[in-house]
Amino acid sequence: MGRDRAHGERMTGERETGGLSAALAALATVETLEIFGRVTAIRGLLVEVAGPVAAMRLGGRLDVVVEAGGAGTVPCEVIGFSGDRALAMPFGSLEGVRRGCPVLVRDEAAGAVRPSQGWLGRTVDALGRPIDGLGPLPQGPAIYPLRADPPPAHGRRRVGAPLDLGVRCINTFLTMCRGQRMGIFAGSGVGKSVLLSMLARYTAADVAVIGLVGERGREVQEFLQDDLGAAGLSRSVVVVATSDEPVLMRRNAAYVTLAVAEYFRDQGAQVLCMIDSITRFAMAQRDIGLAGGEPPTAKGYTPTVFSELPRLLERAGPGTGEGAISGLFTVLVEGDDHNEPVADAVRGILDGHIVMERRIAETGRYPAINVLRSVSRTMPRACDPAHLPTVRRARKVLATYADMEELIRLGAYRAGASPEVDEAVALMPDLTAFLGQGKEEATSISEGYARLAAIVGGG
Repeated sequence: MGRDRAHGERMTGERETGGLSAALAALATVETLEIFGRVTAIRGLLVEVAGPVAAMRLGGRLDVVVEAGGAGTVPCEVIGFSGDRALAMPFGSLEGVRRGCPVLVRDEAAGAVRPSQGWLGRTVDALGRPIDGLGPLPQGPAIYPLRADPPPAHGRRRVGAPLDLGVRCINTFLTMCRGQRMGIFAGSGVGKSVLLSMLARYTAADVAVIGLVGERGREVQEFLQDDLGAAGLSRSVVVVATSDEPVLMRRNAAYVTLAVAEYFRDQGAQVLCMIDSITRFAMAQRDIGLAGGEPPTAKGYTPTVFSELPRLLERAGPGTGEGAISGLFTVLVEGDDHNEPVADAVRGILDGHIVMERRIAETGRYPAINVLRSVSRTMPRACDPAHLPTVRRARKVLATYADMEELIRLGAYRAGASPEVDEAVALMPDLTAFLGQGKEEATSISEGYARLAAIVGGG
């Protein structure tokens, strides 16, 4: 009786297993449902799409089919809705797109990457595709969305120990900590890119993730081969979107840079994340907002620019584990106006700012950093207390000379009128040489403090 019951249960189980396998096999033969819309209008870079708008979502992917049979498609992203139309912008050229072209609605967001350790030494575009001709990228197991939320404030660690950047004027006067975020503010042609290349090579970090947003196409290879070099590239991932690429690609390059940096941070690495430049990211976001119908505000920038900036920049910093992202973001100040809207907004978000001035660059001193106008919000806590008197004394000498600089140059100052000014005049040649640094030269934090103490003393 027991054997018959066991036999019956086994037969029942086999029938159920066989039925499930048959059902799964039948489901595998069912074709995936494809949802299509139609192009109804093209206004500049804005594509209006009619169709099942309810199946589309903000930030979702659309593929505009250009050739018959879907042989050619233009990937787009939904940036808004107007009435019964979806508004989309392309990741590529709209050449060949006409009214009535079918639009395939993709059931996925427009942004996610799967980084791995195999990405080190590689150059990718704003969609995470390799552009260095070295073959496909090895994909990691975890998906990292491009527009991720920053780590929760209550769960983050505090900034870590001082970070050696290899540039002595920053190391000594503007000491940066691991997990800190600093902005480099400069006009065009002041040496911002050269400083960035020095930081990429000399900073004591495990991994460097570098985003070139809106960069000149001619300068990409120069940066990779001359500035970064083989040794620097081997520990770096470079994300590139040149100035001729569509605005979505330029904006997404910044998102991809942070997503890749977050992957290495989650692996426990100390990551140096650099983006050149945040201004071009803001300009791309402005173009997207204006195309979507947002009202322009300060200097034409739309409200989403000032909401996206903190969402992007707050992703850098200490993580909830051992890893941290130390951020260095360049800001291209228009017309050398350091109070223009983007510079003002970024300065309020970051943990410090490095100001580069054209006037200093014209004297031939590089990097052209104005130490007196620059601030690190971790100073003086980041500085060894033993070195603080040296730093304060050097700043006082620089400030004294800056106050009297015009009179000294005009010859209106008479030696002996002020002992402090006389001392500043005597020390300025050595201080100027200290603040300048060759592109191929690196100076550690300890070496920088020793050289500064030898110039101004400690008290």
